[in-house]
Amino acid sequence: MNIALFGGTFDPIHSGHLVAARAAARRFRLDQVLFIPTGNPPHKIHDHLTDYAQRLAMVALACAGNPRFIPSAMEAPTADGSPRYSIDTVRRVRRRLGKRDHLFFLLGADSFLDLPEWKEADRLIRLADFIVVSRPGFDVDAIRTLALHPCGRGAERVHSGAAMPENVHLLLGVDMPAASRDIRQAVQTGRRVTGLVPKLVEEYILKEGLYRLRTGGGRVKR
Repeated sequence: MNIALFGGTFDPIHSGHLVAARAAARRFRLDQVLFIPTGNPPHKIHDHLTDYAQRLAMVALACAGNPRFIPSAMEAPTADGSPRYSIDTVRRVRRRLGKRDHLFFLLGADSFLDLPEWKEADRLIRLADFIVVSRPGFDVDAIRTLALHPCGRGAERVHSGAAMPENVHLLLGVDMPAASRDIRQAVQTGRRVTGLVPKLVEEYILKEGLYRLRTGGGRVKR
């Protein structure tokens, strides 16, 4: 099987995530894309994230109807609140795979460019094929440089003619107009997010009163 891991806070999951996943599934003939909302992301450990159970519920709703899209709770919050790391998730999944299975790691170009800050980045990039979704405006040469030097130490910028490592694949031309932060801000100000998130996710956000500004008494401000 060809399996891709697609992690993130998914706060909320939006249509751009699904567009990227569908494009990756077509190009790399993925049998499964595991959508993995992280419980305690190390880079956002002090951020006020939406409750994990609600983020997982939105992921499950977004995956409904596509048998290749699988919501996963493998990065649920730990009892002690310690951060979750991608290297541990990849190792855990690899132990479950057969010898003929192929593991991919799907992420956006902005996340890939942060790779030097990730735990054991040099080892992580060797444990899976990376699918990097690049939107217009991203520096492809910067992606190529980081793919060759994942720790970012002692790396000179490579030129455009340099070869990309065989296990790092650029997925170009994917239109991802939505951003989770913009969606949260839109809901806060009472604007509709139809089309920016799947319909079931939009209904869930409205039903649960997510992302609404709250008064001092804790009531949702309508």
